[in-house]
Amino acid sequence: MFGYITTDFPNLYVKDTVLYKAAYCGLCKSIGKICGTRGRFLLNYDLTFLSVFLHNVIGEDFDIKKERCILHTIIKRPVATPDALSFRIAALNVILAYYKLSDNVIDEGKGKVKRSFFKKAYKKAKKAQPILDKIVKENYQALIKLERENSDSIDMVSDPFGSMMCGIVKELSGEKFTDNIGELAYNLGKWIYLIDALDDFDKDKKSGSFNVFINAYKDFSDKESFISAKKSELEFIFGGILSQIYTCAKEVSYNFNHDLTDNILYKGIFVKTKNVMEYKKCKNTTKF
Repeated sequence: MFGYITTDFPNLYVKDTVLYKAAYCGLCKSIGKICGTRGRFLLNYDLTFLSVFLHNVIGEDFDIKKERCILHTIIKRPVATPDALSFRIAALNVILAYYKLSDNVIDEGKGKVKRSFFKKAYKKAKKAQPILDKIVKENYQALIKLERENSDSIDMVSDPFGSMMCGIVKELSGEKFTDNIGELAYNLGKWIYLIDALDDFDKDKKSGSFNVFINAYKDFSDKESFISAKKSELEFIFGGILSQIYTCAKEVSYNFNHDLTDNILYKGIFVKTKNVMEYKKCKNTTKF
């Protein structure tokens, strides 16, 4: 996961801004307790969404209190008190980030020092959640195999990330898991992989790293000319995935108010897609 699943901040209710910040800070504290301080540098917006979504689906409400932290030592901020689910997602955050760093080493031949910096945190996360680590590992291996084969199939290459997301949500939601939630997670995983590939088109073209869009559309030297020429095809690809997400999200049974989740699934990822299609660099743009 790469930090693309964020809110449509201008259209976020004040109460949901507070909740989102609290979940974000709570996940940060959970990572610190499970994996150590270094692991907190890997905190990801995608996992904040997953925490909010799964707490609501499972029916475990956040206990929010005002606390201080390393970055905010003077003014207390709303923080979701770490719980059993938060600890599992915290470990998952580190596991996913570590495999992404490893994937970068394979793709670009650099980043070994950065990866080694987080190795201890990863080992703690793996020990805490071996099943989640297995799900991530198996799907990354499937992805790496397709990349080494230099596949140009957009659907096939994005499938492992969709399957990984589905497997993760199934493991974390337990008896609350439904086929509809699985389909939502699968399409969200495919969207994350493909929006990242499109966003990184120019960087990957320059470095020679694997990118399924570059493989599928070999005649373009930069993202702007590619999107301009193939806009209708890209709209079809992303439109189909976003339509599935929207349809599945409508059928999710929540236990609490879900304005925040709706903002992200109905607006946030649509805005992110639009921004990338307009050649804007969109990774990790939400700040508090």
